[in-house]
Amino acid sequence: MAHRGYAIAGLTVGLAFSLSGSLAYAGTTQYYGRWTVSDDKPVYSSRGILYKTIDLAPCGNDFCGVSVADDHSCGPVLFRFLTTHADDEELTGHGKWGNGKKKMQMGYVEPDGAAPYMYIGLGSDDMDLSGREGSIPTFQANYARSGDATCTTK
Repeated sequence: MAHRGYAIAGLTVGLAFSLSGSLAYAGTTQYYGRWTVSDDKPVYSSRGILYKTIDLAPCGNDFCGVSVADDHSCGPVLFRFLTTHADDEELTGHGKWGNGKKKMQMGYVEPDGAAPYMYIGLGSDDMDLSGREGSIPTFQANYARSGDATCTTK
């Protein structure tokens, strides 16, 4: 009888580990794919044009955003997030902006009765897309999924 208890406990622990290993991956899949700015009249600066179309795909233990040109060629890596943070309501890090970096906030939204979308904002260190305090973003856009990612990092 005691052996049966140990066997059940072992199976339960094994199942928990196998599920926890796949949960991190499952959270990031919402971001994976090709994303194109969906705003009605987007305006791009020379630096912002890199964010017009982005492929989001795994890159090692992280997931990365790679710029995609109008001719579908792959451009530079714009940002990288740890997959452990992919389930966060909003991701905060830094994104490429010219030769430097700016604070970046990114999120995934699933509104009731509408297609899911992603948003990105880049700005100074006091930028906050979720509040009324702080500076306004240098770049901000909403994105619609437009297919599978083909641009990835090595």
